[in-house]
Amino acid sequence: MSEDQADFAERTISSRVAFSGHLLRLRVDTVELPDGTSATREIIEHPGAAAMVALTEDNEVLLVRQWRHPIGRVSLEIPAGTLDAGETVEDCARRELVEEIGYWPGELRRLGAINVSPGYSNEVIHIFLARELQPYQQQAGAGGWRPDPDENLKTVAMPLGEAVRLCAGAEISDAKSVTGILLAWELVESGDMLSAPV
Repeated sequence: MSEDQADFAERTISSRVAFSGHLLRLRVDTVELPDGTSATREIIEHPGAAAMVALTEDNEVLLVRQWRHPIGRVSLEIPAGTLDAGETVEDCARRELVEEIGYWPGELRRLGAINVSPGYSNEVIHIFLARELQPYQQQAGAGGWRPDPDENLKTVAMPLGEAVRLCAGAEISDAKSVTGILLAWELVESGDMLSAPV
């Protein structure tokens, strides 16, 4: 542990699961702070996810419009989904593209990863650029993947530059989408689109 880590590290004294659902667990930890006092930490455990900036040959980005119940409104987002047990983030990215927008990526390039909200959750979202998009029926690897029955999604295509403008104006406010779109825009604008895919 680095000196900086040691100055801030909290030691878990006790831990209990307060809620365990289909997707999330809420864990309540009692921790000892570096000064010897104790505090309570409420932590949402999440299996992690993959999110994809699906970019066409014409630099149009394919987004999904869907209702988000926690915020009480429709949200415009990049395709994304939760990791299944034992699934790699790359396989999750391919599966979710098929399930959400019906395309298989011929190329995936890792853009980065974000901690969604490290103050209360351990969720990490791995963000990819997806290109060389093909209808999934043409890809044997996309087998039986279909949209989830509880998802009501509409695919929206727009120029990547327009998506950047919507991020700047907070019309796209989902954190993974803003991050992914801006990372993809930087890559396109820099001309650095030729490095090897994952």
